[in-house]
Amino acid sequence: MDIIGDARNLLGRASTEARFAATLLKARGPGAALIPPHRYVAVVRALEAYGPAGAAIALASAGQGSSVAIRDERGPVTFSELDERTNALANALRAKGFRPGDSMGILARNHRGLFEVILAGAKLGARTLLLNTDFAGPQLADVCAREEVSVLVHDDEFTPIVSGYQPPLGHVLAWVDAPEELEDRPTVDELIAGARTTTPPRPGRKQRIVLLTSGTTGTPKGAPRDLALSMVIPGGYLSKIPLRSGRTVLLAAPAFHAWGLLSSMLALGLGDTILTTRRFDADGAVAMLAGHRCDALVTVPILLSRILVAASAQAGERDLSALRIIAVSGSALTAELATHTMDLLGDVVYNLYGSTEVAYATIATPADLRAAPGTVGRPPHGTVIKLLDPEGNEVAQGETGRIFVGNSIQFEGYTGGGNKEQVAGLMSTGDVGHVDAAGRLFVDGRDDDMIVSGGENVFPREIEELLATHESIAEAAVVGVDDPDFGARLRAYVVRIDAASIDEDGVREFVKANLARYKVPRDVRFLEELPRNPAGKVVKRLLPDA
Repeated sequence: MDIIGDARNLLGRASTEARFAATLLKARGPGAALIPPHRYVAVVRALEAYGPAGAAIALASAGQGSSVAIRDERGPVTFSELDERTNALANALRAKGFRPGDSMGILARNHRGLFEVILAGAKLGARTLLLNTDFAGPQLADVCAREEVSVLVHDDEFTPIVSGYQPPLGHVLAWVDAPEELEDRPTVDELIAGARTTTPPRPGRKQRIVLLTSGTTGTPKGAPRDLALSMVIPGGYLSKIPLRSGRTVLLAAPAFHAWGLLSSMLALGLGDTILTTRRFDADGAVAMLAGHRCDALVTVPILLSRILVAASAQAGERDLSALRIIAVSGSALTAELATHTMDLLGDVVYNLYGSTEVAYATIATPADLRAAPGTVGRPPHGTVIKLLDPEGNEVAQGETGRIFVGNSIQFEGYTGGGNKEQVAGLMSTGDVGHVDAAGRLFVDGRDDDMIVSGGENVFPREIEELLATHESIAEAAVVGVDDPDFGARLRAYVVRIDAASIDEDGVREFVKANLARYKVPRDVRFLEELPRNPAGKVVKRLLPDA
């Protein structure tokens, strides 16, 4: 028994928790509303009873109850209203037979109902499963059966998709497009209207969030995460991305995804107003950023690129000078997009790299992205990254290795069994990358994306990022296809800005002029757009003949 080692680990964790608690207090800042001492008692009770999510809404309600928490197409809802509505929803679901530890499935776009159900789940001690809005019926039914979903809450538009799964406690509608055409299913609003707004009983267990892996290479896996009483997740995020209390945040990323969920729950806990819409519209996003003087934008790279196009088209008409933070994650932020954004809107871009399994690994600040535009940054305090070769040894600085992450917020294994590869307590992200002399991490590609062509190892991301810098190319994806002579050959799928601007030979010549000959795609195909999931990641298995 290593008593000294255990003591050091305990002290290290305590130091990290204290440091991140101070970071959270700084984020609330002097501008946050003062909370009467007696209201803190209720917040502490909510933390003990319902965990961090329940405490976050109780804290915001105690200090900023009359402030707007969420503004969607239906208008505003205040923090006090959100607290009462989630109390009522929890009480109503409990009356339907939902018990602590039961699984609650949510299939919804960004709107107040999604957040109300998540927060009600905290007050129920639920196992809350966030489902992908791109799911087909059979895929959804399989995942819900595997996760033993007791009640399925969904937007009305998804009724045909969810029909293949009948949960024991039935379906509940979170958003209704045509109330006059409702089937015999209760809505979230009806459940809230018919229940008491009093504080729900203590569930006796904390909420567990089940996030799904992206599924870009196969069936999505469930990655459960306990919302422990820890400052590590909010503290690490806020130590690099300086959200502040009482501001307005535009959420242009799916909240069922880890990135959108983390950012939105942190913003609510700080007492920020979240602006969001069920469907993304670039012109509308720019209008909201300007009209509401947004302090922060949370988005994914592909949507950021569309916002930039809209902002450029409206230059001089919309004032975006209040925008202090553009936080992106979910898929690769190219060096070109990072630089273009900062040239247009200032040094306000933050890039978070992580995975569903390890949470965050690194965060790049504007200073990092100016110095090294392709970087994903450095790890926050309390997180360690190491790059390992196939034998588990660390690679030298500048060399490519598999990325492993160590922190106290990793998941504990997939719900269907299995886990991510681990080495000496560090967990694989599934990516490969390298670190520069300043300690900044660069992601070179997926470990399983490596293509061996003619005996040479090729990672598609390098070629994709190069092609995206061409003035006639909007974006590109590169894959390997079987070849009898080379084992595999490279094929590039290219989205052109102008259909006549570049041809196949032009694509090949551009790569040949900038990279090694073996990295030149032999095949080039042009598409109108690349297939992506809601988080913005390219789904390569959906490419034609990929």
